Amino acid sequence: MAENELRPLIIKRKKGGGGEGHHGGAWKVAYADFVTAMMAFFMLMWLLNATTENQRKGLADYFSPNVPIARVSGGGEGAFGGDSPFSEETLPQMGAGASSTQPTEGRQALGLQGTDHDAEREAVDLAEIEAALNGEGGDSAVSELARPHIETRLTDEGLLIEIFSRPGAPIFDDTGMPQPWLAELAITMADLFGTVTNGVAIEGHIAAEPLVRASVSGWQRTTDRAQTMRALLEAGGLDAQRVSRVTGHSDREPVVEPLIAPRNDRLEVILLRNAY
Repeated sequence: MAENELRPLIIKRKKGGGGEGHHGGAWKVAYADFVTAMMAFFMLMWLLNATTENQRKGLADYFSPNVPIARVSGGGEGAFGGDSPFSEETLPQMGAGASSTQPTEGRQALGLQGTDHDAEREAVDLAEIEAALNGEGGDSAVSELARPHIETRLTDEGLLIEIFSRPGAPIFDDTGMPQPWLAELAITMADLFGTVTNGVAIEGHIAAEPLVRASVSGWQRTTDRAQTMRALLEAGGLDAQRVSRVTGHSDREPVVEPLIAPRNDRLEVILLRNAY
């Protein structure tokens, strides 16, 4: 048999030009999923930056599979947040806040507290009054005689101004009359309080005494002192309607040891926050 007849027959087929061929549309679906995921990611980042903690809690409750009816994110006590859609007083709820100073838990979840801006403004006002009393950044509005008898601090209740006795320098004499500098201080405080509309509370305290006074009880003495301070503030120009309470605490609330220390003999004037 000839050599050429033993070789296998090889057939070559040449593919026609025209690209890489058709691969289907799966890549388009994958790309669309990717774009959607990126859009959701950027929306999430925007929400984290643009919402409050309560709003984020409300959103989390809404999408939680374990809460079929959101515990706090319903926004109200009924349809439309408890408001009628036909009410003329219904205001758009943009997350800026509600008018109530004690909003419901649901409204808090939606960020509808409504007092954030007012609270910030109030905090600034109280801090400015405190700075004026302490002479921060300039001359103090308080006289040289009164300044050693004053301490101030911001509390949850408001701006607390303590006016206390010092060794050898009481705020009231033995007859119960206030020192002259206390009347001057009351005028200054009434003038500063006139820059705001917050309520005022006045409390009287005394140091414990080694001997019991038979004539006037500690309760009566501290109440009388608080009433004296109220009268001085009103004489200085404070509106009497702004006084929320006047109380006497006898020697039951000392601030230092020993209980007979002159520092416990004090008046507390509180410029109340509007929430109180």
